Amino acid sequence: MLDMDVRVLSRALDWASDGHTLWLCTVVSTYGSSPRAPGSMLVACGDGDYLGSLSGGCVEEAFIDELRAGAFPAPVEVRRYGDSAEESARLALPCGGVLEVLIERREATAEWRTHLQALQEALLGQRRQVRHVTPASGDYHLADDETTGSGHRVARRADSVSIRVGPAVRLILAGISPVAEACAQFARTLGYEVIVCDPRRELCRTFAVEGVPLEPTLPSLYIASGACHDATAVVALTHDPRIDDLAMIEAVRTPAFYIGVMGSRKTSDDRATRLMRSGGLTEADLARIHMPIGLDLGSKTPAEIALAVVADIMRTHNGRARDAL
Repeated sequence: MLDMDVRVLSRALDWASDGHTLWLCTVVSTYGSSPRAPGSMLVACGDGDYLGSLSGGCVEEAFIDELRAGAFPAPVEVRRYGDSAEESARLALPCGGVLEVLIERREATAEWRTHLQALQEALLGQRRQVRHVTPASGDYHLADDETTGSGHRVARRADSVSIRVGPAVRLILAGISPVAEACAQFARTLGYEVIVCDPRRELCRTFAVEGVPLEPTLPSLYIASGACHDATAVVALTHDPRIDDLAMIEAVRTPAFYIGVMGSRKTSDDRATRLMRSGGLTEADLARIHMPIGLDLGSKTPAEIALAVVADIMRTHNGRARDAL
């Protein structure tokens, strides 16, 4: 499963290359409860064919009905859904939620195709971009994203909308184990890019998770090669310090947003001592490492542990504190 943003932009690029006029919709802001976050996208053709999600169903249906009826002729407009009692009931928005959606009507020009290609490359690469759109004029352009961390994905100003575009979450699994395999399966379902590294040939022969490439090398070497960007999580789940410890030493030197290693509290304390004495890590380095890893869900089986790990990665990426759960 690919990240939904990648799928939306790939479809948009295919349609634009075939000469179709497109409507690109982006959630700008939400009020109250909403199943989709700001930055969520949908692309549609004039016949009502579409890919993506704005609300989980109801807003999409309303938008497509209006589009088929000839609505949204302007290059850019911002539409508010669920803003009245009548509309909230008709759209069945959850918990009285309200959405603001940026709706762009774009002809299949060379400039637009180039813009879509650049957006797709930002999602598939390591370089974050900011997409600036001016509703009044319909102008749009891309610029490098100079901010750090996850931050707010969409910024709304009086005369413009800025949308941060960057790579899907990358999960590097340092070593093969039953927990790692379950992690890979969960993460792929969420649309993460997953890469597994392990030099042990006997384990490499048994690993098979669809859509997950296997690098037959030491995870520490792969991490040190520049494989991590700021949307990367590095996780070690083998119980083998020859793999886990070296991966942690290299991971803290990268901009990875999540670094974690499996083990009990005692094992984690022993590892912290080793990493400081032998690996030269500082207290600040150790503070970046989640050990013990994952949320405390009372997990016992490999699948349960993997669920706790992936849930903690998602929590961190979304900027949620543990005590806010």
